[in-house]
Amino acid sequence: MIPEIHIEDYRYPLDDARIAKYPLPERDASKLLRYQDGHVDEFVFRQLPDLLPADSLMVFNDTKVVPARLHFQRQSGAHIEVFCLEPVRPAEYNTAFAATETCSWKCVIGNAKRWKEDVLSLYNPDGDAAVAAMGLEARLEGREGQTGTVVFRWKDGSPFSAVLERCGTIPIPPYLNRASEAIDTERYQTLYAKYRGSVAAPTAGLHFTENVLQRIREKGIETETVCLHVGAGTFLPVKSSLVSEHPMHREPFTVSLPLLRELLAGKRSVTAVGTTSVRTLESLYYVGVKCLETGAPADVDQWEPYTRTYAYTTRESLEAIVHYLEDNNLKELKIGTRIIIVPGFRFRLVDRMVTNFHQPESTLILLISAFVGGDWRRIYDYALSHAFRFLSYGDSSLLFRADGFGEVDENV
Repeated sequence: MIPEIHIEDYRYPLDDARIAKYPLPERDASKLLRYQDGHVDEFVFRQLPDLLPADSLMVFNDTKVVPARLHFQRQSGAHIEVFCLEPVRPAEYNTAFAATETCSWKCVIGNAKRWKEDVLSLYNPDGDAAVAAMGLEARLEGREGQTGTVVFRWKDGSPFSAVLERCGTIPIPPYLNRASEAIDTERYQTLYAKYRGSVAAPTAGLHFTENVLQRIREKGIETETVCLHVGAGTFLPVKSSLVSEHPMHREPFTVSLPLLRELLAGKRSVTAVGTTSVRTLESLYYVGVKCLETGAPADVDQWEPYTRTYAYTTRESLEAIVHYLEDNNLKELKIGTRIIIVPGFRFRLVDRMVTNFHQPESTLILLISAFVGGDWRRIYDYALSHAFRFLSYGDSSLLFRADGFGEVDENV
């Protein structure tokens, strides 16, 4: 049954002054709140390895933010901002980034009603010769509200990834209320970012330094990665009072066969770095159910965890995915999810999470509440009263899952 949740119950006072507009000089100098067994205390992020159990598993999201914001100019001089969301033709990310002449993307379009000409030219106010040589142009193929399909063409033979690197800017979150700056190119990206595709950073990972990662490994903590490309839906507020009326956007993710085998072995407790890693890992159970019932994996729907009772154990579900990959000579699972995690969700894989402090009345606050058994206000009241910095460039937290909100089957 879909839970009846009113988003107003997840409101808290967040003044603009509490939002971190810029990152700290040192990534691991941020504050770290720990929530465990109903208790809250604080540390510095570089102490994180000391707070994690040895012989556990830590899972990171290695997606890479692309400079997906482009500015074009009409013949009249008016500017049109184009924010690339996901590829349309070719539809696969790597293929779209490798395109050398043309590709089309679903985009958010600023000043969409003013796009009247057939083709727009890239705005190049500094007269950059390399940018001019690319000759990037955009044509609007179709529009629906503030989004539309934009066809890009360029002429110097560069792959589209290089076009974006040269012509685009990093799409920092709108709540920072400032333009992208040079510092964002480095700091709005995790050190371990690898696969292009996100339009927002998995911000829990922004605090990690090589020193922290090395100390994690020295403690005997296994590190693995998943890849979920973060979409612009992460910025969308919940506009309806009832959460059941809020649509979640599809986000593609990839999980390797070795990680699936590691999870299936069940020998290590799991720390997920970021809500994106949580959503990826917790989606796996429902992908496995589809393998058990239909013989093949499929996308996870938004309310799938709540609309029926599932009798399969987590072990059975993970086994089904592993067998499917092995039978089809596949090294990784590539699928999508629209899953929404709200109070009442049953966590099956994640025991702890590292995450930042999220916007009021957001789906991420709902996820936090679900993870800590509804005790999210204790966490946020502490952070507000102890000078923690909020949102993407803000401080971090280490949350231990509340008892009674996870998998209890000994045969998982």
